[in-house]
Amino acid sequence: MIKIRAPELYRDSGAYEARKRQSLRARYIYGLIFFATNLLAWFIRDYGAKLLGGLHHIPVCGAGDSKCFRSGGVLRVSLGCFIFFWVMFATTFGTRKLQGVRNSWHSGCWTLKFLVYAVSIVTPFIIPNIFIQLYGEIARMGAGIFLILQLISMLHLISWCNKRWMPYAGSNQCGLFGLFLSTVSFIASFAGILVLYILYVPNSSCMFNIFTIIWTAVLVKIMMAVSLHSKVNEGLLSSGIMGSYIVFLCWSALHSEPRTGKCYTEMKIGKDGNWATIISFIIAICSIVSATFSTGINNRSFQFRSDKIQLEEDAPYSYEIFHIVFAVGAMYFAMLFISWELNHPITRKWSIDVGWASTWVKIMNEWLAFCIYGKPPFPVVSMQLY
Repeated sequence: MIKIRAPELYRDSGAYEARKRQSLRARYIYGLIFFATNLLAWFIRDYGAKLLGGLHHIPVCGAGDSKCFRSGGVLRVSLGCFIFFWVMFATTFGTRKLQGVRNSWHSGCWTLKFLVYAVSIVTPFIIPNIFIQLYGEIARMGAGIFLILQLISMLHLISWCNKRWMPYAGSNQCGLFGLFLSTVSFIASFAGILVLYILYVPNSSCMFNIFTIIWTAVLVKIMMAVSLHSKVNEGLLSSGIMGSYIVFLCWSALHSEPRTGKCYTEMKIGKDGNWATIISFIIAICSIVSATFSTGINNRSFQFRSDKIQLEEDAPYSYEIFHIVFAVGAMYFAMLFISWELNHPITRKWSIDVGWASTWVKIMNEWLAFCIYGKPPFPVVSMQLY
């Protein structure tokens, strides 16, 4: 974006800078709210029935644990989070300037917003269960949309890295750092494939795992070959980073296989195996929040043009895109906590995103990433929306 300072705003530049800093800080507060909501969903799923027994007296909850605890509790907390960020989306839609009520509402008024958040979280616990089940079906689609948005954001990052560190025709740039990153990315990709084979193929009967790992290796080699083709000739950096990403998706898919499977190798650290599980769970929650936050703040990935002139008084990012990403992110974390299963969810304590449904979602996401990346005329560039 091209930034210019309007002459008539010189004297107000200090006020605009203060508002801009306040707006940028607000993103982290929303991120903390989202993180706290993830923890609340986990708490209600694993410990709600034991520690929040008073909810059984609410008519819609009844005597069982499935409607307001376990998977039902996760969906209700997710719906509350979705309502909050949808309200923020609706009330900040079209905000383009730092002055005005809507900008102040986005960046401040936290006492009132925490009240809105509390009402949003409580409201789903008085909604009949049939509407919660309907929300669960919608949340599946919303979570799929979130994965696509995350993929677009990832491709935008790869394109930026390729333009930043790889030389283009007619330039004097040597591109040594880009070559170094390319080498590291491909070494990491193929080393990762080898590690996956060691961890997730304990015997020759694990044909599904063998096929998934080998097919991932084939996809990485295809991307390398496409990037080096004479009609493309864009270097190895973009394909190297994308290769590492799909290897990560392959690991995530295999790690989501049911723990009772014959091909699952449980890794324990001595007598502290439970601690390893807890640490893995915390890392998973942080990854959800990080993915949602990074996708929400990467507004340029979802803009149709980048040549718009930005004045000093303009908002530093799109508030409505930021909030709508967090809204669908609420649907996404619900699917991870119930493993994409609405009727027979796997809700073991300290587990997240485990089951065959989760595995296939990630495999399909890996294949989709490859297909979008390799779309002609050139990988990554064809996915830019601006």
